[in-house]
Amino acid sequence: MKEAIAILTGGGPAPGMNTVVGSVAKVFLNQGYRVIGLHKGYSSLFSTNPKMLEIDFETADDMFNRGGSVVIMSRYKPTAEDFEKRFNLNLFKDNNIKLLVTVGGDDTASTANAVAKFLIEKSYPISNIHVPKTIDNDLPLPNNMPTFGYESAKNGGAAIATIVYEDARTSRNWFIVAAMGRSAGHLAFSIGASCHYPMIVIPEMFNKSTITIDKIVNLVISSMIKRKLMGIDFGAVVISEGVFHTLSNEEVKKSGIHFSYDAHGHPELGKVSKAHVFSELIEQKIAQIGLKVRSRPVEIGYEVRCDTPIAYDRQYCTLMGLGVYKLFTARHTGCMVYVNTNGDVAPLFLKDIQDPKSGKILPRMVDINSESVQAIIRNMLHYITPDDYEAAKKYVPDPENYDLFKILNWI
Repeated sequence: MKEAIAILTGGGPAPGMNTVVGSVAKVFLNQGYRVIGLHKGYSSLFSTNPKMLEIDFETADDMFNRGGSVVIMSRYKPTAEDFEKRFNLNLFKDNNIKLLVTVGGDDTASTANAVAKFLIEKSYPISNIHVPKTIDNDLPLPNNMPTFGYESAKNGGAAIATIVYEDARTSRNWFIVAAMGRSAGHLAFSIGASCHYPMIVIPEMFNKSTITIDKIVNLVISSMIKRKLMGIDFGAVVISEGVFHTLSNEEVKKSGIHFSYDAHGHPELGKVSKAHVFSELIEQKIAQIGLKVRSRPVEIGYEVRCDTPIAYDRQYCTLMGLGVYKLFTARHTGCMVYVNTNGDVAPLFLKDIQDPKSGKILPRMVDINSESVQAIIRNMLHYITPDDYEAAKKYVPDPENYDLFKILNWI
């Protein structure tokens, strides 16, 4: 029987999923391997009858430049009991599978780490290599290399945000844009920065101050007042959904949202419109202070996850797909594929980047103190400063409460 490899995809979609799977398939098919796609993520490893996709060259060639994922994804998180009682070793034996390739974000990587440990403990002769994806850009890759899918999602998100800003200019409204990103603010910040939005709110900004609903709202109001002082009666703000991961339970209740939670313990933010929530909260504050502004909500998330990957991600994902074969032939296992700016491939071992207590791969956050981020905040955003206090009293009696640096305790 031919030796085979199996590929599964976990978490949510990201542009480039098919590029990675297609690239992995092509290189292994060229070397005489059989390539099997395992549908429904990690659940396939613990099922007695997993759904499989035979990937030949034509299938791989058809999928590589498409958005979405031909290999069906899942957020399934195996339990310790799953590993001990339900791991389907026969799946690997019966198909002569020598390598399990997992493609996913931080949760999928954390589970890949658990799988790698399990395979080693049981002395099963199966290698495990992970390919890091996520539009959230929150996997801790060295030298600030992006996760695949991020650049395409940023590009698609910026296209939407640009149209929204033009609508604001045309209709003289304010738009409240909420962007995906889980606990990190990379996507929201990059979209806002690339579109010159006058206000961006991400959880990392609250590094010296406890995050609250009122502070988020006041940052937006600060931008609205500043723009009025500039003679501009329209604008847009982008808020990262990650603020909901940072808000206390009391603050979340204050917002009026009741979240359900996924298998990994994350609030299922996709089930509610964060933009609508913030727009409502902001309009309440606008009415309270008598500010004449109209706001409209816009959500950016699902619209970009299955976007066609841009050229950057196609090439990047191709290199990572080829990198899987390089690491496999070098007999590496329990690692992520890392491709540096020169295109060189190296293993990034999951055990070296895990949290020592939980075994989870902790997310990479925006470096709020970096020069590039601070340059945007200090020079491109619009907010009340001490020089504006006197003029701003036309709109609010306490302008100092809308000073970004005081709100964030950056003074």
